[in-house]
Amino acid sequence: MDFLDYAFMQRALLAAVLVGITAPAVGIYLVQRRQALMGDGIGHVAMTGVGLGFLLTWSPVWTAALVSILGAVLMELIRWYGKTRGDIALAMLFYGGMAGGVMFINLAPTGSNANLTSYLFGSLSTVSESDVTAICVLAAFVVLVTLGLRRQLFAVSQDEEFARVTGLPVRMLNLLTAVTAAVTVTVAMRVVGLLLVSALMVVPVAAAQQIGRSFAATFAIAVAIGVSVTIGGTVTSYYQDVPPGATIVLLTIGAFIVLTALAAPLARRRARAAAGGDTTGDPAECAIPGSRAATDEVGV
Repeated sequence: MDFLDYAFMQRALLAAVLVGITAPAVGIYLVQRRQALMGDGIGHVAMTGVGLGFLLTWSPVWTAALVSILGAVLMELIRWYGKTRGDIALAMLFYGGMAGGVMFINLAPTGSNANLTSYLFGSLSTVSESDVTAICVLAAFVVLVTLGLRRQLFAVSQDEEFARVTGLPVRMLNLLTAVTAAVTVTVAMRVVGLLLVSALMVVPVAAAQQIGRSFAATFAIAVAIGVSVTIGGTVTSYYQDVPPGATIVLLTIGAFIVLTALAAPLARRRARAAAGGDTTGDPAECAIPGSRAATDEVGV
């Protein structure tokens, strides 16, 4: 545990824990909405915010958060209104975000491609105290939204038409989900990196779905996986001198493979229990795939 003697590792571990909580917490809604790659798109847009931060000598975390939120809102507007040319508009937004980031950071007096690389793939030694403060504030927002509005967000993610009939403000909730995803990308970029953050938002959820039998169980398992792999990847990066973002993503994929292998025997056990008339288990065997039944289970 000698790594805890270093201030930069303390900051990195705190950031890693927050990333491990927030990324799957938002990702579970994106997976249900079939927008698994949304985080990747927002990550591209956030590059412009990072470059703008260096150019204006502001905190890149806050400028990336602002630009990411703007990009997420534009993505939702394109999804609503850009039915015919939406894919082209999104492509221009993503590639424009990447190009803007490279351009701004090279125009900045203190910027360089090396600075941009640490944001693209994560870097332990560059997590500053101001970064940790910003990450804590942004992570608190993500947790409040994903837990406080979990019933409403889940209902919209499962069946927008049914949610609209029940009186929920579907468009506002969709917009809030996009904004929360943008904030999560900003939270994760110092540890995982902008180009890899989408994996941490999606893969832990996919892994948890292999064994989770309800939304609440899947949510908890996904967050547990996220925290475990971010801490494990950060510590491994310190001892082995390997990139933290890549290490975390590979550990996440490893967790998915392990849980997928365990899912088959668990499914057989459940099938035998069901055949034997055992109804003492979880009343909602798998609440995530269904829409109306799943919504009923979480109390919407």
